[in-house]
Amino acid sequence: MHQVKSKFLFGILLLIGIVGIQSCSIFGSKKNNTVDDVLQQGSIDPNLAPSNVSYVPLYPFINNVNKPLDVFVGYDDLIYIVVDNDENNINDNELLIYNQKSELVYRLNIIGATDITQDRRLHTYVAGRVYTDATKVINVAAVYHMELLAAGTPKFIDTLTHYACDESRNNTSFRGADDIAVQFTGLATLWDNTLYVSRTGPRNDQLGFARPDNGVLIFDASGLNIGFTTNLNPNQSSLKSSVGISGIATLAGPPQRLSGISTSKNFFLALSDPNVNLEYRALSVVATEDPDQGTIYGENSAFLNFDVTKADRFMYESFRFKKPEDIYVAPDASGYIFVTDSEKDSVFIFTNGGFEGVNPPANSNYKKQIIVSFGGSGSDGKGSGPFNLIDPTGICYYNRNIFVCDKGNNRVCRYRLNTDLQ
Repeated sequence: MHQVKSKFLFGILLLIGIVGIQSCSIFGSKKNNTVDDVLQQGSIDPNLAPSNVSYVPLYPFINNVNKPLDVFVGYDDLIYIVVDNDENNINDNELLIYNQKSELVYRLNIIGATDITQDRRLHTYVAGRVYTDATKVINVAAVYHMELLAAGTPKFIDTLTHYACDESRNNTSFRGADDIAVQFTGLATLWDNTLYVSRTGPRNDQLGFARPDNGVLIFDASGLNIGFTTNLNPNQSSLKSSVGISGIATLAGPPQRLSGISTSKNFFLALSDPNVNLEYRALSVVATEDPDQGTIYGENSAFLNFDVTKADRFMYESFRFKKPEDIYVAPDASGYIFVTDSEKDSVFIFTNGGFEGVNPPANSNYKKQIIVSFGGSGSDGKGSGPFNLIDPTGICYYNRNIFVCDKGNNRVCRYRLNTDLQ
């Protein structure tokens, strides 16, 4: 297996320093006047359900972040935000790192950074780009692997660089513009620190020796490429499509737990390619073990159970989404699935069975899932209220809070179910 072990990251990552930002606690409460005002507004939409259950803002939001692309709260409790300061210049992308008080503690400049995740060793991965020539003209997709970010002393471990990190490309040469067009679009880890890297690109011949560009590369904890989602369709819409992946999520996630973390290899995909007429753009992918073929990745047909006695809407409704940017799964007992859609300017919430909504309160007479999806850019498309979202991108969940990159409003918003507020 071939692996690029690049050791020039310190020329790419620039530790700028420690910057403090005065702020309040990360958690809101019913005693907070601002939250009280929001709670008095009632449901986001009175037609959603005969209930007052809804997600409400937690202040402070993290404001003044330029075009946030992704957010992740790590096993180290730090809040990681990838920002795109200048959409015409990949050299200005940054990783901003905040503590639980919303204070900016340090920042890293990472070329073309778009996505962030962390494994249980507190190793951090950032998807970005790397220059392949001295003139810094040609760049290709890369994943930067670091540790010790929580200590404020980032240490570079490795760089997974397209195309060399793909075992199937060992005997192929650089494909010029086609390889430059490849992007790493999502990162997620498993309980054993296996890394999933979603990829998109123009070459998707399923009969060639090299794997299709559209799919998910799988790496072990040491960074070796140990697999690929061969069974997913890189060209067509289906319940196991890998066309235009924009986000990936596993069932394992922070906070760190001594027991109870999911050991499943299953994962979820968001598909955003606007050039393909995709019927399903948020998918549940099931991993099964075959004694001869190893791990096989297939569709989750259980999500086609449209039981209207339990829910009014479903994740697998045809053309449910327009342009989902990211997907995340709550690693706690709720198992809720969160999807951002930049065309609908909204966040959608589903149960682990694909029903839209959350469980009704224990004392409620209402038995269906209560729809709590929210968003909207306002009548003029420029709304900046607590429930407005403009071009939402990354999303994550941590200790019952959801964090949303509100790209169009240059902020990261936080919400919690009002039934969870103490």
